[in-house]
Amino acid sequence: MIIETITGNLADLAPSDLDGVHVERVPLAGADLVKRIQRVRTDHDREIGLRLSAPAGPDGDLRDGDILHRDAANIIAVRVLSTDVLVIAPRTVTEMGRTAHGLGNRHLQAQFFDADSEYGAEVMVVQYDHTVEDYLAHHGVPFTRQHRVLPTPFRHAEHTH
Repeated sequence: MIIETITGNLADLAPSDLDGVHVERVPLAGADLVKRIQRVRTDHDREIGLRLSAPAGPDGDLRDGDILHRDAANIIAVRVLSTDVLVIAPRTVTEMGRTAHGLGNRHLQAQFFDADSEYGAEVMVVQYDHTVEDYLAHHGVPFTRQHRVLPTPFRHAEHTH
């Protein structure tokens, strides 16, 4: 089976839309959410080809719950796997600035969340890296290591000097 379009998202369906429907999941890591062409396997070991002609979500990436296939009795949907991350929570704007400056030359992809997010604080989230963990511990910057399903995947950022 080759999938060329996303037909919706599980989050947009009413609970009654799922009555009597079997939901099969395609587990994808964050790095795979940005790929338009790939071969994947469902949690029932069914092989599927993705050849998406248009961007999937509003940002062009696949999202958790995206429906790849649907018929009267079955749905095949994306399940985003958690990512190993460092959740950095500087206490002051000065500590944030120093941390961002210290980590900036590593060209890490970062995501930022407000206090009203699921984190409950203003935080910076980066992919886990033992050297970043050591830097934060050495400089006394509060952080935790967590496994999270992120709203958007980390992506490589091009740059030049």
